[in-house]
Order: sequence, then structure tokens, then C-alpha cells
Amino acid sequence: MNVQQPDILVVGGGLGGVAAALAACRAGRNVVLTEETDWIGGQLTSQAVPPDEHPWVEQFGTTASYRSLREGIRQYYRQWYPLRSEALALTELNPGAGRVSKLCHEPRVALAVLESMLAPHRAAGRLVVLTEHRPVAVESDNDVIRAVTLASLRDGSRRTLSARYVVDATETGELLALADVEHANGAEAQGEFDEPHAPAEAQPLNQQGITVCFALSHHAGQDHTVDRPEDYAFWRSYRPDFWPGPLLGFEAPDPRTLEPVPRTFVPNPALDPLDVTADQSADAGDKELWGFRRILARTMHRPGSFDSDITLVNWPLNDYWLKPYIGEEEQALREARQLSLSLLYWLQTEAPRQDGGTGFPGLRIRPDVTGTADGLAKAPYIRESRRIKAVTTVTEHDVAIDLVGPRGGTRYRDSVGVGGYRIDLHPSTGGDNYIDIGSVPFEIPLGALVPRRVRNLLPAGKNIGTTHITNGCYRLHPVEWNVGEAAGALAAHCLAEDVEPHQVQADDKHFDEFARVLDRAGVQRHWPDVRGY
Repeated sequence: MNVQQPDILVVGGGLGGVAAALAACRAGRNVVLTEETDWIGGQLTSQAVPPDEHPWVEQFGTTASYRSLREGIRQYYRQWYPLRSEALALTELNPGAGRVSKLCHEPRVALAVLESMLAPHRAAGRLVVLTEHRPVAVESDNDVIRAVTLASLRDGSRRTLSARYVVDATETGELLALADVEHANGAEAQGEFDEPHAPAEAQPLNQQGITVCFALSHHAGQDHTVDRPEDYAFWRSYRPDFWPGPLLGFEAPDPRTLEPVPRTFVPNPALDPLDVTADQSADAGDKELWGFRRILARTMHRPGSFDSDITLVNWPLNDYWLKPYIGEEEQALREARQLSLSLLYWLQTEAPRQDGGTGFPGLRIRPDVTGTADGLAKAPYIRESRRIKAVTTVTEHDVAIDLVGPRGGTRYRDSVGVGGYRIDLHPSTGGDNYIDIGSVPFEIPLGALVPRRVRNLLPAGKNIGTTHITNGCYRLHPVEWNVGEAAGALAAHCLAEDVEPHQVQADDKHFDEFARVLDRAGVQRHWPDVRGY
């Protein structure tokens, strides 16, 4: 395969990028997949975020390939970990017994499974993966992307790749900016789509906060206290206007009610992990911090196998929103990293304990879990991207329970998938508190993947045609995968049938042909009768 001339170039190796590459390779197309870090998988791996999913995920509401990813993760634990017999027998094994998801697990396990899914296509020569590469320039003319220049983060060398179709699976919609593709950033004005929760005027710098995640274990009687972070004095005293106290504290707003709610923190609790249930429609699960995003539960395994749980720290206490990430990436990332290190130091030295003491010096940050020298995730968890100005824009009127009723929601003739999650916006750089709104199970319209003007660029992640508001429910793991899978399949279909995405979206006959491709691949495009939450 000529690396310079793939059929399809997928820029960005997160969940959407991997799904796009898999779909295109399954269709027999040659693909180059690039990734800025040295791990594919994005929010599931390099950002270290266990999957946020809807409550029906074990029965329906995802693509077949996403179910294969989930089952592959479970099978990895069954094959290689010393699970006790009761856990080994569970069909719906939740390895970490975290409350955020029915499948909480370590980043490296997801990485291993994703790599195995790509392996046959790499062996066949259909797929080339370029890690530690980022896009730096785009050539385009006549509404067509002609080439993308990539820079190696290892040695600074550059290479320019051309492809018939280019998929933007970057975390921030980088190609949209580099190619001058019409896009939105931040919050749209209320007058644009008449969304009840939109601001009166457009706020392009008002973006959801980012989070630099990290993993912790706890070892009683040991001292793993890190050096005092450079910005610790600032973060220790920081009190947001809309917060009930200091950010570094165990009291924080309930995202759904905004009422102050104390969080508890007890490392390695005695509760049997097999008794933990994860159902965000009933309980967000975020009140008990250790168990919220636990990714390894020691007593899930045979006695003596592990001396501590491992929990993933992605909490209200380390959400960063002082500067917008898009536009101020370097400074925002530095400050977000300092916030996470300050949280760690506060937990080790000053956090109140239930026995009346302070500090948990036995907390140990886990570089082995995140694959980094300092133990912080390889990349920040980015909740909001640049978003294309699309043929179809999904707005609050399409998904909010208060507007459509619990069984309402827009049904699209061009649906290419489904998803479900509350409209969940974290505190933002514009000074907004949580915006957490009930929503209905939704469909993904193909029109949200089709730019209004550009003919051969497709989004494959959080950069589809949503708004600042509806991005809050379209941004999660299974939806990003579904969007990527649809984008990769669409690019391959357009090449095979000599049509363009706009034609497939607009013409019923062309769309029906593409829909059959998705149906054969196991992409669910419509929901059964379920109720939103």
C-alpha cells in the first residue's frame, strides 16, 4: 500500500477514528489512520475515561462492532485476570465495579482490544497507523480537500497525504479550522435555534471544561505523597462563584439540581463489588468518589491477587474551566494538569477523613495505568469540539424531555445510528454551572455528518452538527463510535457507488442503498419503545 495515497485518510485515532477505519477496511478500502498520542482509543484509553453509556446498553442501542469491543474487554479480563469464580461466571461482568458504567475497566485493556480489532487489517496491508502525528496544514480547492500535511511529534518530520475522502476524527475538529470548513465553536446564540438553555448572544469561547484524569490506588501505612505542585496555593484557595465552597473539597453541586451535596471518599471499601449496580437513569453514582469510576476492584479477584482497588479520578474537583481549551491549548492544558496534581496533593495531605484526621498519604498515582511518566493521562478529556455547520443541526428541540416528552424526539429518515444520554454539560469557560437536562433516546441523522459545502470531508466524533447544548448528549463513547463507523462506511460506500455524501443524504434511493450497508453491519438505526430520563 502506498502510504501517500490511501483511499481514505482518517485523522485522529480516538473511538470515532478507530471505528471509521474499521468500517472502511471492512469494505475493502485502503486506510491511513493517524493519532496524536502513542495510544489509539481517545477518551477510552489516552484520556483514561471509562465509558459513559445509556442504561439499555447490554440489550440494544449500540452498533454490533461496539458490542464486540465491549465483549472483547470482558473476555480479556476472563482470560488473563485472576477473577473469582462468581465474577468469572457473570455475562455482564463489570471489571472495576464502578458506578458510572456497566463496564468500568483499565485503559490498557481497551487499548489491547482495539489493537486486536485493527490487527487483521494491518496484516492485510489495508491499514497503516501513524501514531504521534498531528495535522498541521490542509490543501483544498473547489470544495474538496486535496491533501493533509502531518507532523511527527517524535522527530518533527512532515509528510503530506492525499485521499479521496478525509475523515476528521480529531478531538477538537482540527481539520475544520485548518481547511476553513464552516463550523461553530462554543455556545450558539439563543436566536439561532431558539434553544431554551442557549445564551442570549453567541459565546464562541464558552466551552465545556476539560479534565486531566489520573488513576489512584491506596496502600495503608505507606507514604506516596508527591511534591507540592507549583500552582497548589492557587488551587487550594480557589472558590468558584457557583460552588458551595473551595473546588478542592468534598462538597460540590449535584449536576441535576445544582444543590450542594457532600461527596464521600473511602479508599478500598468493604462492599462486595458484585453487589454494585450501575444505572445512571436511577443514580448518577457520583456521590461516593472512590467507587464512582473504579476500574479495578481487588475483591473481584482471588484473595491476595491485588492489595488495592484502582480508581480513575474524573471528578467535579478536577474539572478545569478557567480558559477555553480550543484556542488556548497550551496554557489551558498546563493549568488543568496543575489542578489535577493539586487535587492529588490535597487528597494526600489535607483531605478530611471519616476518622477525623486529614490526608491519605497512602494514595499512589499510577503511571503504569496511564502509560505516562507522571501518572496523568496522556491527553486531556475534551468534552466539546469545533462542530461542522451541517446539512442537519441537532438542537435541544430534538432531544430534551421537557420539550418533546419522555417518548418523543425527532425521528430522521436518514438515521445512521442511535444513542442515549442526558444532556450533560459540565461547568464551562463562560462561567456556567452544570446544565444537566433530561433527554430522550435519540437518532443520529446522516445530515449531521454532511458539511454544507465541502464534498469529501466527514466528521467522526464530537465535531458533528450538534449545538453546544446537544453536544452534551451526543459526545459520549458509544455515540462517538457510531458516528465514526457511519463516517467510515459512508466514505467507502461513496467510493464504491461513485456518489457523494450530499447525494446519499438527500436522495431516498441513494440513502436506502447506504442504509442496507449499515443494517448488514449491525448498526441499529432506530430505537424500540423506551423512555428518556
